Amino acid sequence: MSETQKAAEKEAKNDGKKADAPRLSVVVPVFNEKKTLSELLSRVERAEPAGKEIVVVDDGSTDGSRELLSAYESRDGYRVIYQESNCGKGAAVRRGFAAARGRVVVVQDADLEYDPAEYVRLIEPIESGLADAVFGSRFLGGPHRVLYFWHFLGNQMITLLSNALTNLNLSDMETCYKAVRRETLERIELSSDRFGFEPEITAKLARTGARIYEIPISYHGRTYAEGKKITWRDGLAAFYWIIRYRLAD
Repeated sequence: MSETQKAAEKEAKNDGKKADAPRLSVVVPVFNEKKTLSELLSRVERAEPAGKEIVVVDDGSTDGSRELLSAYESRDGYRVIYQESNCGKGAAVRRGFAAARGRVVVVQDADLEYDPAEYVRLIEPIESGLADAVFGSRFLGGPHRVLYFWHFLGNQMITLLSNALTNLNLSDMETCYKAVRRETLERIELSSDRFGFEPEITAKLARTGARIYEIPISYHGRTYAEGKKITWRDGLAAFYWIIRYRLAD
């Protein structure tokens, strides 16, 4: 068989894999979210599009989340992965990205702050050929729970610095809802283990020239009493990661 024939056969096989791939993979990093996990996964299951793949990565939970997830291992449409220890959100998301087979991949936190019913709107600019990545912004007019002023101000400062160094004009760089084409994800190499994931993927999408869109989303934030984990230390670390990933290459 000639090299040309081999290349054509390989391309045909790859096209077949793409045709069989789910329309959407939802990557759910989990760390000690037993209280909300079952309800969140039910909402993901009910959300359109149908036939989606749900990739759940437990990041060393100690509150019973792992035991709860064992019931999902044999369910259709699920892939459940266990990290041996807590490595951080970025590490869990990377593990999920590596396992995901969908044509579009979206990150879904395991709490109830973001609404899976908005997946179809989130991925529409990608499926229509306009975008390579779509960020769901909490600050473009969607309904949101009124909470902490200093969190809002910190988010705006972090987004401003990120925009200045990437030459983007995002309104919400730190949003969980980032949907990305599989081919675009395969062009970038991610390394951050913890909350540096958000500035890293943003910087590297910008560096590759990816077409990024934003859409307004709803946001149902939690208080610390309700289980919110991110603190001011994570905000300070974000400034470091933004500068690091801008200067990395």
